[in-house]
Amino acid sequence: MKKSLIILLSVVGIIAILVIWALTTYNKLVTMDEAVPAQWAQVESAYKRRADLIPNLVSTVKGYASHESETFAAVTAARATATQLKVDANNLTPEKLQEYQQAQGQLSSALGRLLMVQERYPDLKANQNFLDLQAQLEGTENRINTERMRYNEVCREFNSIIRRFPGMLFGFEKRVYFEATDAEKETPKVEF
Repeated sequence: MKKSLIILLSVVGIIAILVIWALTTYNKLVTMDEAVPAQWAQVESAYKRRADLIPNLVSTVKGYASHESETFAAVTAARATATQLKVDANNLTPEKLQEYQQAQGQLSSALGRLLMVQERYPDLKANQNFLDLQAQLEGTENRINTERMRYNEVCREFNSIIRRFPGMLFGFEKRVYFEATDAEKETPKVEF
């Protein structure tokens, strides 16, 4: 009788430990699954900050280079495209992420052309508003890069856990990473 009670208590104890382990693992996965969209929101926030700076930058440059209308139109169109594209972090597919990155890449390219305008206008290069906006834009680009790296790190941690035992038992879907676009992989040309 004592021996069977000890065996029964041991089995119940082992089952309890396994249930607690499974629940703890599941709760950790849920927490990490929620961290991915939260970090995606940080990425979007950084891109939004950049989009919010652009009208001020364009207005400042327009004051000095009113005949650069083609450049202004390209920046405005790229900004409109980039801000209209919404991506749900819970349904982020490689295709949707690539489309989002492509829109942001077009905006980056248009901004690059806008910033090149300053070379043709010495007064613009000395304008404090322009310099402040340029510094804010540079800081924002750094934030975007940081937030994208953090997003990839959160995805990596989550994807690693769902591929290992026991995480693989719960059926969570792998999250997609930010990857450099072809334009971002190219080395920029510096000419003097």
